[in-house]
Parts: sequence; C-alpha cells; structure tokens
Amino acid sequence: MSDFVRTVLGDVKPEELGLTLGHEHLITRPADRLLHEDQGSEDLLLDDEDLAVAELARFHEAGGGALVELTTKEYGRDAEALGRIAARSKIHIVATTGHVTPYFWAGVLDVDSMSRECLVQEMVEELTVGIGTSGVRAGVIKAGSSKGEITETEERVLRAAAAAQKLTGAPITTHTTAGTMATAQARILLDAGADPERVCIGHLDRSLDFEEQRHLAEEGFRLGYDQTSKDWYEPDSRRVDFIVRLVELGLGDRVCLSGDLARRSALVSWGGGPGYTHIPHRLVPWLRRAGLGQDALTTLVSNPAKLLTWS
Repeated sequence: MSDFVRTVLGDVKPEELGLTLGHEHLITRPADRLLHEDQGSEDLLLDDEDLAVAELARFHEAGGGALVELTTKEYGRDAEALGRIAARSKIHIVATTGHVTPYFWAGVLDVDSMSRECLVQEMVEELTVGIGTSGVRAGVIKAGSSKGEITETEERVLRAAAAAQKLTGAPITTHTTAGTMATAQARILLDAGADPERVCIGHLDRSLDFEEQRHLAEEGFRLGYDQTSKDWYEPDSRRVDFIVRLVELGLGDRVCLSGDLARRSALVSWGGGPGYTHIPHRLVPWLRRAGLGQDALTTLVSNPAKLLTWS
C-alpha cells in the first residue's frame, strides 16, 4: 500500500479505521514514584488485559473502529500485550515510539544521555522493524514538553521525531503539559523539517486559546482536542464552541478528538467512567445539536485516521 496506517497487527488502509480515538491508554505501568505522588493510589496502573478488551468492546458497540495507544516506554508500554488485546478485539490499535518529558522518564530511562542520532535510530527501528522482540511495530511517534518550557532534552526528542518522520513517513503526536508551549513545539518541528499535515499538537483543550489554535491549524497542524470529558480542565461546552468555530472557518479537518483516559476511575470496565464511548455517545450528539451537519461530524471522527496515514 502506498498510503497505510501501521497497527499492532499490521498495516491497514486508512478508510478501514472508522471512528478513531487519537490519544488513549490501554496498558500502563507507571513508575512507583508516580503512583506514590498520586497519593499512593493504583488509579494510574492499567494492567489487566481482560478489562482492556472489555473496554474496547464497549467502544466497538458505540461505533468505534480504532484507538491510538500512546503509552511510551517510560510509562510501561507493553507491545506484546497490545498485540494480544488487538487480536481479541474488533478495534485497530496503533502503538507509539518516542518519549514524553522528564516527569515521566526520570529514574526510569536515561533519555537525557541519548544523542539525537540514538533517538532517531530507536524511533526508526521501532517503527519499521519492531519494538524489542515483540514483532509489534509502532505506528506513530510521540514527543513532548514540560509545563511552560521546553528542556534541552525535550527539544532533542522533538527534533529526532521530525528526523524519524522524514526517514519513514510516520506521523507525530505531541504532549503539551497543561496545554503550554504548543506554538514553540510547532516552531521546533517545522525547523527540523516535520510535515505539519502529519503532526498533531496534543492536549490543546487543556487550555483553550482560539487564536493560537487557529494559527496552528492554518499552518497545517492537527489540533489535539484529546481531553474530552475532563471538565476540570475545560468544560466540554467550550470544546464544542471552539470546534464549531473552527468548522465554520473551514478548519474542521484539523481537529483530532480523544479523551486521554489513563486512570481506572475513567474507564467503565474498571468501575469508573465515562470510558471510550464518551465521544460517540455524548460529544458527537452535542456537536450535532450545536449545528454541525453529518459531513462535518464524519470529518471530525475520521480526522485521526488521516493523521495516522504514512505517506
């Protein structure tokens, strides 16, 4: 295939994905330090494959087709588990390569000592050969930045992500802590030669700034509205308002929706909620009531598949 999406079970055509969640977590094993910082809770620990399969079954019943699993190595990525989960479910799963911020890798991986060349080699190998000995290949590159700053290592990872994209054609998705440094990330990625059409700047709905996001969209970047249901950051009512305004400006094809649900308390199969069905069951109907027609809604739910396409 000349254009394809790389899933954990192999390459598929983009149109096979359907409704796609662009930023989620199925299996995570955070460092003990992070669990202790979370008041000693295991809420951040997602380590049950059966419950992951059950959560995906609910998503499939709601019309879901694909999910991007963005757990990095430092947060407990388990490529073999993702392969088993995908084989048991009816959902396409895309795994990631790359690294996020020192908050996650400190004491787990020595990313700070890795050269740009070493980072590029790691990313390209995991994208094209496989993650370790799992036989599972990553389908997207992840990079990130800290709150209010981009550290030297974070910039090195961002530049490595751009270089790996140029070598492979793989897409990039980013983590912006609390929604900060989005424009700075974009500048670094552009300077390093990344294609904005295949870059999603993540967590932009942590702190909604319409003019900044409009400019990013006009430059060709995808906008990660991936905190849906998390009203303690921004209420969904504001997300709906921003999305409608972007659609009216002809920028609806820039928005990538997801929920970034990485806690037991956020997943129905773990006894929490709202789970992966929040977007098809709640947000899409809300957008329809706000005036979006079927064509706009179809575009919104398929945008992540366009981002994920290698070319």
